[in-house]
Amino acid sequence: MQNPPHYVIGDLQGCDGQLRELLRKLPGMPGARLTLAGDLINRGPQSLQTLRSVMALGDQARAVLGNHDLHLLAVACGIRPAHRDDTLDDILNAPDREELIHWLRHRPLAIHEQGHLVVHAGVLPQWDLQQALALAAEVESMLQSDRWIDFLHHMYGNQPARWRNDLEGYERLRCVINAFTRLRFCQADGTMDFSVKEGADAAPEGLMPWFEVPGRRSADVTVVFGHWSTLGLMMRENLIALDTGCVWGGKLSAVRLSDRALFQVQCPQARRPG
Repeated sequence: MQNPPHYVIGDLQGCDGQLRELLRKLPGMPGARLTLAGDLINRGPQSLQTLRSVMALGDQARAVLGNHDLHLLAVACGIRPAHRDDTLDDILNAPDREELIHWLRHRPLAIHEQGHLVVHAGVLPQWDLQQALALAAEVESMLQSDRWIDFLHHMYGNQPARWRNDLEGYERLRCVINAFTRLRFCQADGTMDFSVKEGADAAPEGLMPWFEVPGRRSADVTVVFGHWSTLGLMMRENLIALDTGCVWGGKLSAVRLSDRALFQVQCPQARRPG
């Protein structure tokens, strides 16, 4: 019996209508397997319904955590204020709010499927596949524990910007979560920089996209990620970038892992840059 197709879908950002349209286009649905590259919610017009739709897919769909998903957890706990352009109120005021928050904080940071490593943003060049998965599991364990709210109080900040194996405690977890959910550019030694959000060709001197660091130890596995809408669609031998700017009036994209077939739907502009 042939295995069902497996698709990875880029950042949804609260665009439930486009998710439903895309799912209707995917060959093999409704039986296909789905992995979502994080940022399920926020900025788009249907954050609550998007979260409910992904949850309703049950075991058919897995999703990694993105920075907007973590932001919701922090806002829900009163740890961070809502931003002016957030679209989280429908979730925060929903009767099933606690169920939604519980489900979200039990999502992984990294998923290894069929030779592909799916993360939201990036993988530090010092990490190979096994270390990346092990470090993701450390953060997942904390988020799923009874200490999760305390961890959220310590989650924010740009330091330490460079990974060391001897990092401990919240500094260790913060470095890991920043890499998986915020990383775009870094120095050749893996020092992360969070100040630049433009495309890959906009790197200031001394910085480069994380996936172009010479000797990157995860280069032997194909990394699939979202997060970087100004980078757009990118397909290389060991790299697939899938944030094609759904919420900015771009497209919502899915790639079939077996043959890299691309499926897209056009999206209305829900947010303007700036």
